[in-house]
Amino acid sequence: MTGAFPPPAEDEAVPAFWRRLGLPGLADVHTHFLPPRLLAKVWAYFDAAGPLVGTEWPIRYRWDDDTRVAHLGRLGVRAFTALAYPHRPGMAESLNRWTLDFAARTPGCLPSATFFPEPDAARYVADALTAGARVFKVHVQVGGFRPTDPALDAVWGLLADAGVPVVVHAGHAPVGTAHTGPEPFAALLARHPRLATVVAHLGAPDYVAFLDLAGRYAEVRLDTTMAFTSFFDRFVPFPPAQRPRLRELGLAGKVLLGSDYPNIPYPYAEQLDGLARLDLGDDWLRAVCWGNAAALFDLA
Repeated sequence: MTGAFPPPAEDEAVPAFWRRLGLPGLADVHTHFLPPRLLAKVWAYFDAAGPLVGTEWPIRYRWDDDTRVAHLGRLGVRAFTALAYPHRPGMAESLNRWTLDFAARTPGCLPSATFFPEPDAARYVADALTAGARVFKVHVQVGGFRPTDPALDAVWGLLADAGVPVVVHAGHAPVGTAHTGPEPFAALLARHPRLATVVAHLGAPDYVAFLDLAGRYAEVRLDTTMAFTSFFDRFVPFPPAQRPRLRELGLAGKVLLGSDYPNIPYPYAEQLDGLARLDLGDDWLRAVCWGNAAALFDLA
């Protein structure tokens, strides 16, 4: 329990949760909107428990874009992302056209973009920045590349100079690869220490190492995506001894709400329920659920 009220158990209770915290709503830095055909393929991969999923993973919110956006509105999610990520060369630029157009016609959606290690990556990333991209997404597990791939050196430099954050799936969860984990990510930060990043899933399962990196680098942040839910805790539970550090980093602006909506096998409310049950204080919840993202993205 947080303060004098219970955390939300179902989606209908989410607005009461953030209102009791005195917030204007929620800011979720880790949500996905994709071209319909690609999203159908992603869902089919989850349905089949593909090699990079590794477990049964039923999609909770298998709705069309308009219905999913409307549900975020009912929840009170005032700011969210359209994170897309390519799994091969030649995809990223067309994904950027789609996600940037989606943001332009969808109130509350932060203009989102992505990239892949390929010869023209710096060009189309620069184009996306010119078009107003405010957040990027990279998934080194799905993409199958190391963050320090030489084809990305100019891209990381552009983003560091622009101060535009990149949500990076850098951790091993749910299935590790040769390019995931804290070591490849730390090598990237050694080359680009000013790069603004948001590490997805708190870096699970290597929570301690990624907390260390967030403490060491001024522009490294973490998102809470799927952490502290019953589904995630079965495989990669967060170590209780690290909760004080999580609180400290959250109050310092370093922890942001993420959900993985719509690709989650439980109600959206469970993410908030898990955060509330950490008992890290209402100030921490205010920072994580709104304030830290509001500062990063200059939300009104």
